[in-house]
Amino acid sequence: MADNPNVILIYGDDLGRGMLSCYGQQHFETPNIDRLANEGMRFNHAYGCAFCAPSRASMLTGLHDCHNGTWTYTQGGLYDRISAGELTQNQITELIHTTGLQADPDDIFLAQIAEESGYVTGQIGKLEWGFATTGARIRRHGWQYHYGYYDHARCHGFYPPFLFENGDSTHIRGNTHADCGVHLDWDSEENRARRQNRQGKAVYSQDIFNEKIVEFLRSHQDKPFFLYHPSQLPHGPIAIPDIHPAVKHSSELTTFEKEYASMILKLDETVGIILDELESLGIDDRTMIIFCSDNGHEVYALQERRTSGRRADLNGEPFDEITTKFYSETGGDVFNGNDGMGGLKWSSWEGGTRIPYIVRLPERISPGSVSNHRIANYDLMPTLADFIGAELPEGKDGVSFLPTLLEEHEMQQNREWIVYASRLGPALVTPDGWKLRYINSTDGFQLYHLPHDYREENDVSADCPDIVARLSGWLLNACDGDYQNGTPQAHLAAYPDF
Repeated sequence: MADNPNVILIYGDDLGRGMLSCYGQQHFETPNIDRLANEGMRFNHAYGCAFCAPSRASMLTGLHDCHNGTWTYTQGGLYDRISAGELTQNQITELIHTTGLQADPDDIFLAQIAEESGYVTGQIGKLEWGFATTGARIRRHGWQYHYGYYDHARCHGFYPPFLFENGDSTHIRGNTHADCGVHLDWDSEENRARRQNRQGKAVYSQDIFNEKIVEFLRSHQDKPFFLYHPSQLPHGPIAIPDIHPAVKHSSELTTFEKEYASMILKLDETVGIILDELESLGIDDRTMIIFCSDNGHEVYALQERRTSGRRADLNGEPFDEITTKFYSETGGDVFNGNDGMGGLKWSSWEGGTRIPYIVRLPERISPGSVSNHRIANYDLMPTLADFIGAELPEGKDGVSFLPTLLEEHEMQQNREWIVYASRLGPALVTPDGWKLRYINSTDGFQLYHLPHDYREENDVSADCPDIVARLSGWLLNACDGDYQNGTPQAHLAAYPDF
């Protein structure tokens, strides 16, 4: 069994692909992530979801996020009430386990595919379900070992006073901020002083995760394992112990931008730690590494007259996300983190949903290969099952892209479409690059041909009514007969009053 290939999934948070030098970043290099790309396969057309909660649920279930009644997620911030003395952990657990849809006995999740094939499974980092979770829920999803945050709102801070290990709270010495040291979004004198004040911020969360990752690898080097590392990085608000040497003396970046870049570089260092440890243990050649993100780019280095944010351009003109949207040049993103595409996180524009996706497996995946095959995050489950020789449960939406990884293109099953939800409504993309957006507020459609319109500037729906008719039918079917299922509101479960 020890000869079976290991799998490591590294999951960036709000990591736009343009932030990586292997996808074109110009202000700094990400050498370890670039190494994954140079020694593996980089995908040009990979899709997550519009934001984190549905993306993680979609990946873990193998089901896209436009269905009716397949899963729900709850709100974050619940675990803050432990520090406030308002709720106990047991009360929080009961509340989460009685709000929204719960897993049926027959439901199969991503980690269970590996667990049932004899793999040791581990999750280290940010929570993997919704905006609040429990140790019992994580174990139900197939993770035998788990360490990290259980509340998304607390992940906005990087200095947690406590984390959880297999359901039990563990104290982090020297971290005293009940809110995990959350900073403000905009750069200002107040925020700068708050960021630079190190009191009660002794240990940075990513450093804790790095240690736990190394411990896991060393403990399970002699048996096949599936390790999932959902990082907080580079989700804001911006927080980093030190500016990285690679950008410290840059004349092109402000201090705030250097701090944000350092968060990307901190994640890159984690990739380097993993690669070095695999080589040291002698298991590098039998370990597949998958590196991706949950959704498209978001801007966090928000500064007056420098970077505007997602709601308006530098002149204060609002983006309506229908006829106007964020572009790097109009919104002032010096990093071009959405890689020249339109839109940001939360939207159904390409910049909000297209993600970096890299897969490395020595001697089986051709070094430096690039694929234009379109994949979705819910394709990971069938790909994992295919890779380790496990049976895929029935009723899943994903399609294995293992033949593409192994360049056995004649064996690659083609799909009709990829679909995902957003605040304005769902979108559907075909293998040949036609993209249909449904807009809730107008009950209308927009159509783009991505191969000739990378920035989604030319709505051709009026010129192609036959394509709109065909794709809208597919989209309605994907949404189980109601386009409103293709919105996050359809999956959010509110806690009852108590």
